[in-house]
Amino acid sequence: MDALEFVRVRELEVAVRIWNPTAPRTLIAWHGFARHGGDFSALARELGSEWRIIAPDTPGRGLSSWSLFPAHDYLYSHYVTIAIALLDHFELEYVDWLGTSMGGLLGMLIAADPQHSARISRLILNDVGPELNTQGLIGLSSYFGVTHRFSTFSELQQELNLHYASFGITGEFAKRELALNSARRLPDGSWTYHFDPRIGEQFVHDTPRDMWADWTNIRCPLMVIRGEESTLLDPETLPRMAEAQPKLVTLTVPNCGHAPMLDIPAQVDPIHQFLTPPAPRPAPVYKTQQATRWQRAIHWLAQQWRRWWK
Repeated sequence: MDALEFVRVRELEVAVRIWNPTAPRTLIAWHGFARHGGDFSALARELGSEWRIIAPDTPGRGLSSWSLFPAHDYLYSHYVTIAIALLDHFELEYVDWLGTSMGGLLGMLIAADPQHSARISRLILNDVGPELNTQGLIGLSSYFGVTHRFSTFSELQQELNLHYASFGITGEFAKRELALNSARRLPDGSWTYHFDPRIGEQFVHDTPRDMWADWTNIRCPLMVIRGEESTLLDPETLPRMAEAQPKLVTLTVPNCGHAPMLDIPAQVDPIHQFLTPPAPRPAPVYKTQQATRWQRAIHWLAQQWRRWWK
């Protein structure tokens, strides 16, 4: 990490990790559900100095604030608000977006939203899509919905090695870095994970939606990366995604589950190839769908209503 900024979004402070701050091109990299922006250190190194990597810590994770109102703040709708505020802060009219798991779903929501779709020029989803394996989701919610406590740092590291084995992390240095970036000491001297244990309440409070409709509405170039042994993104989902988006670029990572760490050339080179052409200027969803003025007015009113009651 070459720079660290803290951006105030309403009552929360959002930590933003940045690599290559003066690079000519920018990629937003948004982490998974219980991770943080530090996971993209190797990606930044592999992509090279041409790319400025902006990787926020979602509230409740890493160095960002914890919410006093999880039922309000640990929701995708609020993460969208935060993401747009960060794009405005960094003066990014439109930008390439890579998201792992939760970060990919967040990118989908923005790219499919009539108000914000033009902010994303290209979208890369890392082991996530419009339909997710139910058992995999139950496993995530069960594991991260409770507080994990370890007597020693070594115990925490051993648990991380087991739980994140599917990430395909190899080498003692990488495993040690994962542990160091994931640990938080408690007042009694024991250890736990870096995130607010109440982030799991998102599974209770968030509103279900038709993600297939969102997927169909996206108009920017798309790439999907899937771990060959993923427990979240089923292999039969990819053909359906390609049917709805015929120009979809796909990459299956062998010997890897949920989710690829994007830390080796075999995983990063295809990403670099996808991002190499100049970023297209995205067209708003309204134009591509030829929405009527009445539909736009209704959407605007709905947006104002949600903002008023937040």
